[in-house]
Order: sequence, then structure tokens, then C-alpha cells
Amino acid sequence: MPVESGTSAAARQAKQKRKSHSLSIRRTNSTEQERSGLQRDMLEGQSPDNLESFMRMEDSKLPVSLRSNLLDLFSQIEREFENLYIENLELRREIETLNDRLAPDGQTFEGADLAKGALKTKASHSTSQLSQKLKTTYKASTSKPRSNSCHARVGGTRSFSVTGWELWGGDSWIVSSFKATTSRAVCQLVREYVGHRDGIWDLSVTRTQPVVLGTASADHTAMLWSIETGKCLLKYLGHQGSVNSIKFHPTEQMALTASGDQTAHIWRYMVQLPTPQPVADMSQTPCEDDVDFSDKDEADGEVEGPNDCPSVRVATTTLRSHQGVVIAADWLVGGKQVVTASWDRAANLYDVETSELVHSLTGHDQELTHCCTHPTQRLVVTSSRDTTFRLWDFRDPSIHSVNVFQGHTDTVTSAVFTVGDNVVSGSDDRTVKVWDLKNMRSPIATIRTDSAVNRISVSVNQRIIALPHDNRQVRLFDMSGVRLARLPRTNRQGHRRMVCCSTWCEDNASCNLFSCGFDRQAIGWNINIPALLQEK
Repeated sequence: MPVESGTSAAARQAKQKRKSHSLSIRRTNSTEQERSGLQRDMLEGQSPDNLESFMRMEDSKLPVSLRSNLLDLFSQIEREFENLYIENLELRREIETLNDRLAPDGQTFEGADLAKGALKTKASHSTSQLSQKLKTTYKASTSKPRSNSCHARVGGTRSFSVTGWELWGGDSWIVSSFKATTSRAVCQLVREYVGHRDGIWDLSVTRTQPVVLGTASADHTAMLWSIETGKCLLKYLGHQGSVNSIKFHPTEQMALTASGDQTAHIWRYMVQLPTPQPVADMSQTPCEDDVDFSDKDEADGEVEGPNDCPSVRVATTTLRSHQGVVIAADWLVGGKQVVTASWDRAANLYDVETSELVHSLTGHDQELTHCCTHPTQRLVVTSSRDTTFRLWDFRDPSIHSVNVFQGHTDTVTSAVFTVGDNVVSGSDDRTVKVWDLKNMRSPIATIRTDSAVNRISVSVNQRIIALPHDNRQVRLFDMSGVRLARLPRTNRQGHRRMVCCSTWCEDNASCNLFSCGFDRQAIGWNINIPALLQEK
């Protein structure tokens, strides 16, 4: 075998180094050329705005392939919105054609404005698919987790999911609905009752003259209001905790309040109604299809309470037997006894005159949320977080029977009696169920909604159910489960926080329905009930 000399071996190694260096240079140049070609391809066909965006992305630390994917996704989004815009124009032309046909009959459809379109569902569906691609791309490019929630000032935590990202959320033009205003029942906001410094849990209307509105608030106070003027007539300051409910005696000027200080108070009131003022001319608003274009909340500045409002600081009777928050209380028929519901899992029956505990109603497995009494019989229904509500029968003094009903899958927030033989229950499982007292093995009607239901109420004469929701809406249904209306809620009127409670006052000419919520206000509504029922 021939052997290379030292000089020949050194020359060969130098030649190999030069060859390797030349190959490295060619690879580098090739990579730069490929990158420049890719950039030229990405820049081709782009608008000036996209070019500017791309130039800004040149300063990014992201890899070129990832930037290319992002540009592709954004172009898909642009094309999707372009398609939606074209469809919107077509819908507008169809609406104009339909309006021309219906004009001789005096009927028209609103919503033909170019800035609006009934495209919310389709837009959210298509854009959420693109959003999922964006999310996948983002996850592939980073290992840092990113929080998708922010804390609201009052309402707790609101989640803004990336997968549920909807591009129409801030663009009102993508949301619209067709309104047939000639065939809608009228629900008009009449008056707002503002003065509490925290959320309002409960409200009630007196059953004796003078007829006033009572509210119970987390600011430790209860207030009485003039329905006609919206002026505060009296403030009760006897509780040391949140006032969770308020109910009025059936024949006397006495109020019953339940509180987080583990007590229930009975206190007397005397009020003088102010001279009614002319009601402001408010345009009638159709109940359906009031679109909320924004999730903007009003500033949570300190509300200036009514300084000239007289106050009561001492209770006539204090009921102390519970070992937890007293969440609700109500008068039994006749007004000689009251029942209270507590987070200690018990409901107590008291004698009003002696303040003595008559019965302790136990059996619920978790905290109670509400209690209600029958308007004409000695019956009590209690609701609980254990997903059940119980019917207690005190009509026979020697036998106190109880029935347990398991019709819900989440917390039963309230169960109320109607004038007839029915019980209506609402739950956090987003359903409301109507039961027959004579056969309560299964509900006779079920109402399914899109949000948790809070303290419901049923009108006495027409038996219309008012449903206050966590999502700030108030809806009206009949006893068979048919939806009658949704109260108007926009950026200018309606509740801006969770609606906690509703109550009816059908005999009042100006306001026959009231609602309250955690936006610190109660609202009086005028519901055109004949028109409402005519729409069924």
C-alpha cells in the first residue's frame, strides 16, 4: 500500500477545508435566497396595510414559518368577513324587496340598515374555527401559559375563552334581528329606584295602604320607596349584615327582613306618600329583540344615597335561633307566624307575638336558599342547594307532613306558590318547572333557559312567571311554559348586572312588575298584560 508523504497529506487537508468552507458559504447564501424568496411570495398580492403589518413583523422574534402561518390565518379572516359583508348586502336587498311588498299593508321589517345584519350565528361559527387555528399556532410557538380570564369589579371572574373568541363581539354591525314592531307586546321601563350602595337581593310590595316598594340590600339596609315618584320614604338600619329578603305583613304596616347577621327582624313603619310627579315621556319599547351591542358596564362610582330619608334603627321583634346566615323569611297566612330559611340547613317557624321558636324544619342536606308561604293555606316550601325543595304542611296542627321533590340538577334558587294548586321552582340548572300540588311526582311544564334563574315571581291574576337571570335578562312565561316576552335591556336601560329578584303588583296603574339586581337599582316596569296574552 502506498504511503503519503507529510507534505502531500497537509495539502490534502487544506483542500478539504477550503471545500467545506465553500459548501458552507453556498448553504448560507441558499438559505438567504430562500428566505428572501419566501418574503417576496408573502408580500405579493398584499395590500399596503398588510405590507406595513409585515414590515412590523420583520422586527418580531418569531420564526419565519410561524409568521407565514399567521399572515395566512389573518388573510382567511379577512376573506371570511368579506363573504359576510357580501351576504349582508344581499340580505339588505331582500329586506328592501320585502318592505316594498308589505308597505301597502302597513307592515315593515326593521334592520335593513347596511351597518347591521342577522349574521351573528354564522359569524361566530366560522370565526371560532379560525380562532382555534390561532390558538393551536400560538401554543406551538410558546411554552408559557396565558390566562384567559379577567376579574370584574363586582361580578367576580369573567372568562374570555380563546376557543370561543367571536369577532363580532365589539362590532355591532355584525349583530341584528328583524323586528315586526306591529305585533309585539309593549314592556316599558317606567322608573328606576336608585339609592342603595351595594347590590339589591330582594324586593317586595306592601299588601296594605299605602302601597310602597321595599328593597333589601347587601349594604346592610332595607328601603321603602314611593312607586310613583321613585323617592326613598324610609330606611331601616337595624341589621349588622347584608339584608337578604324583605316581606310585608298581610294586614298591618310591618316588615320582615332576613339578614346575614343570623337574625330576622320585624319592624313597624309609617310613611307618607309624596305628591305624584308627571311621568317622563318614554317611548314604548317592544319586549323582544332589544339587542345589547356592548358588554360595557357603568362606572362603579359611589352612589349618593338619599340623605333626607327618615330611618328606623330598632326592630320591634328580633328572631334569634339560627347558627348561620338567614337567607329568606316570609309571613304565614294570617300574619301570626313567620318562617325563616338559613344557611344552617334549617327553616324555623316562629310565633310573632312571643318571638318563640315553634318548629325547626330540618332535613335539607345543604344550605337553604329561599322559603315561601302559600297565600291562603298553611303551607311552606323551602329551597336548597341540595337540588331539592320541600313542601311542609301545617294545616293539621297534629300532623306536620313533608314532601321532598327532586326535579332539578343544581341549586334550587326559589320555589313559590301560585293562587291555584301549583308550585313554580327555579334553579341554577337554567330551568324553571311548574308542579301540581295534587300530583308532584313530575312537573307539568318545564322551561329551559340559557342562564341561571334567581328568585322568580308569579302574577296573581294572570299567572305570568317573571324569570330574573344571571345574564341580566328578565323573561316572562305563562304557566304552560310558553315564552311571552323579554324585558328590554340595552346600554341605556335595563339591568347592567345580575338580576336577583322580581315581584308583581298588578293593581298598580303605572308599574305592575319590579326587578332588582346587583347594579344597585330596582326598576319598575309597565307590562301590557292584555297584549301579552293576546300574542299567545
